[in-house]
Amino acid sequence: MATAVTYRRALRVLAEHLGCEPTEAAVYERRLAGDPAEYAGSLLRATNTELLLVDEGFPPADIATSWQELGELAGCRTRPVMRIEQIAERVGIGELDALGQAVAGARGRGYVALKTIAAYRGGLDLDALSPPAPGADRLEGAPLRDVLLAALEANQATGNPLPVQVHTGFGDSDLLLPRTRPGLLKPLIERFPATTFVLLHCYPFVREAGWLAHVYGNVYFDVSLTIPHVARPAAALYEALELAPASKLLYASDASRTPELFLLAARWWREALAEVLPGLLPEDEAVAAARMILRENALAIYRL
Repeated sequence: MATAVTYRRALRVLAEHLGCEPTEAAVYERRLAGDPAEYAGSLLRATNTELLLVDEGFPPADIATSWQELGELAGCRTRPVMRIEQIAERVGIGELDALGQAVAGARGRGYVALKTIAAYRGGLDLDALSPPAPGADRLEGAPLRDVLLAALEANQATGNPLPVQVHTGFGDSDLLLPRTRPGLLKPLIERFPATTFVLLHCYPFVREAGWLAHVYGNVYFDVSLTIPHVARPAAALYEALELAPASKLLYASDASRTPELFLLAARWWREALAEVLPGLLPEDEAVAAARMILRENALAIYRL
């Protein structure tokens, strides 16, 4: 039996939604009993989501649910996010002009943001990136620096740059955690002051991300992935709001592949906000802050 605290809590939430006993066997049985699309759709619709932003880079296209299909399942609007590394690999890693053209035309093709997973490909200190491993079949290491700079320059040169999402903090074993600290992005943030940077995930560097959002006008952040995975989501929100204004924090789930994560993130974000904000602000201000975090900040940043 899995014993992670968050996993045990998740079983209770899912059992409540599915109308079954709060055991792993009962939840799993109910999961397998129905049509997969109907099952996923019920979870997504239960989040009461108005709009989904979907990273096209993961999962791989041959096994992924497209952003259009995801919107149909969730019963809401969806918009795509362009992953820089994926486009660079598609046009050719050394083809920086082609990459720049793809990035410059992204908004016109309906994208609402760019995203980089440099954290997984060598880390966020671009000047310290090592040569790629021999035989590497993906963009990683030192070549990534030129690719990212070319993409960000092309984006900012449009005069109407898309927000740039950056994976920071924890993930799977493909990254080295100390190289994913948000503070390593300081040179990039200062080099592209007209570009909005949205730092994703951030755990265990939530305070560091909050400091960047506090001191730089073009930095925002979320604690997606942190919530729903950490056992104390309220603690993460307290850390996020120690320095950062509520207008700089965004709700997100980072859910993919596993539809249960959409529901768990939505439930635990709302519960954590309901616990944290009334202890920090008067009631009317707490409600306004919750609306900003859950909805209004994203609508403004992504111009939706």
